[in-house]
Amino acid sequence: MSWRGGWTRRGIWLEVAPGKEVTGSGQKEEAVDRWLLEVIGLPEKLWQRMRHEKQIRLAGDRLRLALFPARELGIEPRWHELTVLYEDDFCLVVHKPAGMAVHPDSSSSSGPLTLNHAVAAYYEMNGIEAAVRHVHRLDNDTTGPVLYAKNDFALLKLDEQMRDKQIGRRYAALVAGRVSPGLRTIDLPIGKDRHDKQRRRVSPSGQTAVTHVEVGEHLGTASLVYLTLETGRTHQIRVHLSHAGHPLLGDVLYGGRRSDFVRQALHGESLSFRHPLTNERIQVANPWPGDFQALYDWLKNK
Repeated sequence: MSWRGGWTRRGIWLEVAPGKEVTGSGQKEEAVDRWLLEVIGLPEKLWQRMRHEKQIRLAGDRLRLALFPARELGIEPRWHELTVLYEDDFCLVVHKPAGMAVHPDSSSSSGPLTLNHAVAAYYEMNGIEAAVRHVHRLDNDTTGPVLYAKNDFALLKLDEQMRDKQIGRRYAALVAGRVSPGLRTIDLPIGKDRHDKQRRRVSPSGQTAVTHVEVGEHLGTASLVYLTLETGRTHQIRVHLSHAGHPLLGDVLYGGRRSDFVRQALHGESLSFRHPLTNERIQVANPWPGDFQALYDWLKNK
């Protein structure tokens, strides 16, 4: 369960009215704890810490939880224009452009600009005192939405959704060849390529990987396909489609041609998740970027 009622943020405090099951109880502290664990879904370790640090307070009919303590960014802020797709006090979803990693490979501040650096700058500019913590990743040259958790509670709840495969991601891809409508699901394990540390490959000893495929349109010698994932293996879509004989246009690592596109033609066009507090299903759309749209238009009209 999660909280379906109203809530207010007051500084570091979340304020809610839990109702008579708590305020009318003769054992208020026990009733509060039961309500937090069963209704709010407060993770037990976080509940224990908040109790120890006196971050749970009941005053009259109002329950206050210190869910928004100030945190260090954890990464150097470096400005880059961001497209914010969704934001509230718990979550942030931003568009990741092509050619940018989500996070740095090392702690070096002189390395390439990443999305996390840009989010840190966004937080700093907007007075958001939160650690920069992404919930999932995209490949450097894949565009699409990336979800961030803005407090410990949100991170724990969203990480749980990732583990339980409750975060939905839908991708659009432009691939070589005419994909058969009969290609619906690719269920093939993926492992590391022993001959190239950058690559992954279909391997019987690899990890389970399942990709669902929907043919959108045939475009001459190419196809527009839509993809949803049951698993989130490194390069999963790229490996599976290449193995099926339909590499992403531009994906030179997996059999595509650089002359077709300057990057792999893959874009995350939507992201869905349950709000950490309210359990409401949040659906975030991310329109095709200009280069992907231009490639589609060229294929459509040639």
